[in-house]
Amino acid sequence: MTDLSAYPITQKWPAAHPDRLQLYSLPTPNGVKVSIMLEETGLAYEPHLVSFESNDQNSPEFLSLSPNNKIPAILDPNGPGGKPLALFESGAILLYLADKTGQLIPQEPAGRYEAIQWLMFQMGGIGPMFGQVGFFNKFAGKDYEDKRPRDRYVAESKRLLKVLDRQLEGRDWILGDGYSIADIATFPWVRNLIGFYEAGELVGIADFPNVMRVLEAFVARPAVVAGLNIPARG
Repeated sequence: MTDLSAYPITQKWPAAHPDRLQLYSLPTPNGVKVSIMLEETGLAYEPHLVSFESNDQNSPEFLSLSPNNKIPAILDPNGPGGKPLALFESGAILLYLADKTGQLIPQEPAGRYEAIQWLMFQMGGIGPMFGQVGFFNKFAGKDYEDKRPRDRYVAESKRLLKVLDRQLEGRDWILGDGYSIADIATFPWVRNLIGFYEAGELVGIADFPNVMRVLEAFVARPAVVAGLNIPARG
Protein backbone atom coordinates (compact mmCIF):
# COMPACT_ATOMS: atom_id res chain seq x y z
CA MET A 1 0.00 0.00 0.00
CA THR A 2 1.21 3.51 -0.84
CA ASP A 3 2.56 5.42 2.16
CA LEU A 4 1.63 9.12 2.14
CA SER A 5 2.45 9.75 5.80
CA ALA A 6 5.37 11.99 4.89
CA TYR A 7 2.87 14.60 3.69
CA PRO A 8 1.44 16.64 6.61
CA ILE A 9 -1.84 17.21 4.77
CA THR A 10 -2.74 13.54 5.30
CA GLN A 11 -2.73 14.14 9.05
CA LYS A 12 -5.72 16.46 8.75
CA TRP A 13 -7.35 14.61 5.86
CA PRO A 14 -6.39 10.92 6.21
CA ALA A 15 -6.39 8.95 3.00
CA ALA A 16 -8.79 6.03 3.12
CA HIS A 17 -7.43 5.00 -0.28
CA PRO A 18 -3.79 6.13 -0.39
CA ASP A 19 -3.27 4.43 -3.74
CA ARG A 20 -5.71 6.92 -5.33
CA LEU A 21 -5.09 10.53 -6.29
CA GLN A 22 -6.03 12.75 -3.34
CA LEU A 23 -8.08 15.88 -4.13
CA TYR A 24 -8.34 18.73 -1.62
CA SER A 25 -10.97 21.14 -2.79
CA LEU A 26 -14.35 22.86 -2.56
CA PRO A 27 -17.05 23.08 -5.27
CA THR A 28 -16.16 26.61 -6.44
CA PRO A 29 -15.44 27.51 -10.09
CA ASN A 30 -11.73 26.82 -9.60
CA GLY A 31 -12.32 23.75 -7.47
CA VAL A 32 -14.69 21.99 -9.84
CA LYS A 33 -12.28 22.33 -12.74
CA VAL A 34 -10.29 19.47 -11.24
CA SER A 35 -13.19 17.31 -10.06
CA ILE A 36 -14.74 17.58 -13.54
CA MET A 37 -11.41 16.70 -15.13
CA LEU A 38 -11.06 13.67 -12.88
CA GLU A 39 -14.59 12.55 -13.68
CA GLU A 40 -13.99 13.02 -17.41
CA THR A 41 -10.75 11.03 -17.42
CA GLY A 42 -11.92 8.23 -15.14
CA LEU A 43 -8.90 8.43 -12.86
CA ALA A 44 -9.46 6.94 -9.41
CA TYR A 45 -9.40 9.68 -6.78
CA GLU A 46 -10.43 10.46 -3.24
CA PRO A 47 -11.94 13.90 -2.56
CA HIS A 48 -11.48 15.86 0.66
CA LEU A 49 -13.52 18.95 1.51
CA VAL A 50 -11.49 22.05 2.41
CA SER A 51 -14.00 24.08 4.41
CA PHE A 52 -13.65 27.85 4.25
CA GLU A 53 -16.10 28.11 7.14
CA SER A 54 -13.58 26.24 9.29
CA ASN A 55 -10.66 28.20 7.81
CA ASP A 56 -9.17 24.92 6.57
CA GLN A 57 -7.37 26.74 3.77
CA ASN A 58 -5.12 28.48 6.30
CA SER A 59 -4.29 25.40 8.34
CA PRO A 60 -0.63 24.34 8.47
CA GLU A 61 -1.55 21.02 6.91
CA PHE A 62 -3.19 22.59 3.88
CA LEU A 63 -0.47 25.21 3.50
CA SER A 64 2.10 22.44 3.41
CA LEU A 65 0.57 21.39 0.08
CA SER A 66 -0.81 24.69 -1.20
CA PRO A 67 1.36 27.57 0.08
CA ASN A 68 -0.90 30.12 -1.63
CA ASN A 69 -3.76 28.84 0.60
CA LYS A 70 -6.05 28.39 -2.41
CA ILE A 71 -8.03 25.37 -3.54
CA PRO A 72 -7.76 23.04 -5.35
CA ALA A 73 -4.65 21.00 -4.62
CA ILE A 74 -3.82 17.39 -5.32
CA LEU A 75 -1.46 14.70 -4.07
CA ASP A 76 -0.91 12.00 -6.67
CA PRO A 77 0.70 8.88 -5.17
CA ASN A 78 1.51 7.72 -8.70
CA GLY A 79 3.30 10.74 -10.07
CA PRO A 80 6.20 10.92 -12.53
CA GLY A 81 8.66 8.11 -12.02
CA GLY A 82 6.19 6.35 -9.75
CA LYS A 83 6.81 8.86 -6.97
CA PRO A 84 4.14 11.00 -5.23
CA LEU A 85 3.56 14.45 -6.69
CA ALA A 86 1.90 17.37 -4.91
CA LEU A 87 0.43 20.21 -6.97
CA PHE A 88 -1.56 23.37 -6.40
CA GLU A 89 -3.06 25.86 -8.93
CA SER A 90 -6.00 24.58 -10.96
CA GLY A 91 -4.46 25.33 -14.35
CA ALA A 92 -1.27 23.44 -13.53
CA ILE A 93 -3.34 20.51 -12.25
CA LEU A 94 -5.43 20.41 -15.44
CA LEU A 95 -2.28 20.32 -17.56
CA TYR A 96 -0.76 17.62 -15.39
CA LEU A 97 -3.85 15.42 -15.54
CA ALA A 98 -4.16 15.92 -19.30
CA ASP A 99 -0.56 14.83 -19.77
CA LYS A 100 -0.88 11.97 -17.29
CA THR A 101 -3.90 10.49 -19.06
CA GLY A 102 -3.28 11.63 -22.62
CA GLN A 103 -6.82 13.03 -22.62
CA LEU A 104 -8.53 16.36 -23.21
CA ILE A 105 -5.56 18.12 -24.77
CA PRO A 106 -4.39 17.83 -28.38
CA GLN A 107 -1.32 15.67 -28.76
CA GLU A 108 0.26 17.59 -31.65
CA PRO A 109 2.35 20.60 -30.51
CA ALA A 110 0.33 23.29 -32.32
CA GLY A 111 -2.98 22.08 -30.90
CA ARG A 112 -1.46 21.63 -27.46
CA TYR A 113 -0.30 25.24 -27.35
CA GLU A 114 -3.66 26.45 -28.62
CA ALA A 115 -5.28 24.69 -25.66
CA ILE A 116 -2.73 26.19 -23.27
CA GLN A 117 -3.31 29.71 -24.58
CA TRP A 118 -7.06 29.45 -23.91
CA LEU A 119 -6.34 27.97 -20.49
CA MET A 120 -4.18 31.03 -19.76
CA PHE A 121 -6.96 33.25 -21.12
CA GLN A 122 -9.28 31.83 -18.49
CA MET A 123 -6.80 32.01 -15.65
CA GLY A 124 -5.50 35.49 -16.41
CA GLY A 125 -8.78 37.09 -17.49
CA ILE A 126 -12.07 35.29 -17.06
CA GLY A 127 -11.47 34.00 -13.54
CA PRO A 128 -10.15 37.21 -11.97
CA MET A 129 -12.56 39.54 -13.77
CA PHE A 130 -15.69 37.46 -13.21
CA GLY A 131 -14.70 37.08 -9.57
CA GLN A 132 -14.51 40.85 -9.18
CA VAL A 133 -17.93 41.25 -10.77
CA GLY A 134 -19.22 38.75 -8.22
CA PHE A 135 -17.71 40.74 -5.37
CA PHE A 136 -19.20 44.03 -6.51
CA ASN A 137 -22.56 42.61 -7.56
CA LYS A 138 -23.37 40.09 -4.83
CA PHE A 139 -21.01 40.43 -1.89
CA ALA A 140 -19.63 43.32 0.18
CA GLY A 141 -18.77 45.43 -2.84
CA LYS A 142 -22.43 45.83 -3.77
CA ASP A 143 -22.82 48.30 -0.92
CA TYR A 144 -20.23 50.71 -2.34
CA GLU A 145 -21.94 53.90 -3.44
CA ASP A 146 -19.29 54.53 -6.08
CA LYS A 147 -20.14 52.14 -8.91
CA ARG A 148 -17.06 52.90 -10.99
CA PRO A 149 -15.11 49.86 -9.70
CA ARG A 150 -18.04 47.55 -10.47
CA ASP A 151 -18.54 49.07 -13.90
CA ARG A 152 -14.84 48.68 -14.73
CA TYR A 153 -14.98 44.94 -14.07
CA VAL A 154 -18.33 44.58 -15.82
CA ALA A 155 -16.92 46.25 -18.93
CA GLU A 156 -13.87 43.98 -18.94
CA SER A 157 -16.05 40.91 -18.40
CA LYS A 158 -18.19 41.90 -21.37
CA ARG A 159 -15.06 42.27 -23.47
CA LEU A 160 -13.84 38.81 -22.43
CA LEU A 161 -17.24 37.29 -23.18
CA LYS A 162 -17.13 38.90 -26.63
CA VAL A 163 -13.71 37.33 -27.26
CA LEU A 164 -15.03 33.94 -26.14
CA ASP A 165 -18.25 34.27 -28.14
CA ARG A 166 -16.30 35.09 -31.28
CA GLN A 167 -14.02 32.10 -30.76
CA LEU A 168 -17.05 29.81 -30.38
CA GLU A 169 -18.73 30.98 -33.60
CA GLY A 170 -19.25 27.87 -35.73
CA ARG A 171 -17.46 25.69 -33.17
CA ASP A 172 -18.72 23.03 -30.77
CA TRP A 173 -16.03 23.86 -28.20
CA ILE A 174 -13.29 26.42 -27.71
CA LEU A 175 -10.78 24.47 -29.81
CA GLY A 176 -13.34 23.39 -32.39
CA ASP A 177 -14.74 19.86 -32.48
CA GLY A 178 -12.67 18.63 -29.55
CA TYR A 179 -13.70 19.17 -25.93
CA SER A 180 -10.63 20.04 -23.86
CA ILE A 181 -9.17 21.46 -20.68
CA ALA A 182 -9.87 24.91 -22.12
CA ASP A 183 -13.61 24.26 -21.81
CA ILE A 184 -13.25 22.62 -18.39
CA ALA A 185 -11.42 25.72 -17.15
CA THR A 186 -13.74 28.29 -18.67
CA PHE A 187 -17.34 27.23 -18.37
CA PRO A 188 -17.58 26.74 -14.58
CA TRP A 189 -16.77 30.46 -14.39
CA VAL A 190 -19.40 31.39 -16.97
CA ARG A 191 -21.94 29.30 -15.08
CA ASN A 192 -20.99 30.98 -11.80
CA LEU A 193 -21.15 34.47 -13.28
CA ILE A 194 -24.77 34.16 -14.39
CA GLY A 195 -25.85 31.77 -11.62
CA PHE A 196 -24.28 32.19 -8.21
CA TYR A 197 -23.07 35.75 -8.88
CA GLU A 198 -26.46 36.69 -10.39
CA ALA A 199 -24.75 38.93 -12.94
CA GLY A 200 -26.19 37.64 -16.20
CA GLU A 201 -28.27 40.71 -16.89
CA LEU A 202 -25.50 43.01 -15.67
CA VAL A 203 -23.03 41.69 -18.26
CA GLY A 204 -25.67 41.31 -20.98
CA ILE A 205 -25.18 37.57 -21.30
CA ALA A 206 -27.97 37.37 -23.91
CA ASP A 207 -25.62 39.23 -26.26
CA PHE A 208 -23.33 36.20 -26.32
CA PRO A 209 -25.41 33.37 -27.83
CA ASN A 210 -22.44 31.14 -28.64
CA VAL A 211 -21.28 31.25 -25.04
CA MET A 212 -24.75 30.29 -23.84
CA ARG A 213 -25.03 27.51 -26.42
CA VAL A 214 -21.77 25.90 -25.38
CA LEU A 215 -22.47 26.41 -21.67
CA GLU A 216 -25.69 24.42 -22.13
CA ALA A 217 -23.76 21.59 -23.76
CA PHE A 218 -21.11 21.72 -21.05
CA VAL A 219 -23.46 21.44 -18.06
CA ALA A 220 -25.28 18.52 -19.73
CA ARG A 221 -22.17 16.32 -19.70
CA PRO A 222 -22.45 13.56 -17.05
CA ALA A 223 -18.94 14.21 -15.76
CA VAL A 224 -19.78 17.88 -15.32
CA VAL A 225 -23.03 17.09 -13.50
CA ALA A 226 -21.06 14.92 -11.09
CA GLY A 227 -18.00 17.14 -10.76
CA LEU A 228 -19.95 20.30 -9.94
CA ASN A 229 -20.83 18.75 -6.56
CA ILE A 230 -17.44 17.28 -5.61
CA PRO A 231 -16.30 17.38 -2.88
CA ALA A 232 -19.76 17.28 -1.34
CA ARG A 233 -20.36 20.09 1.12
CA GLY A 234 -20.93 18.96 4.70
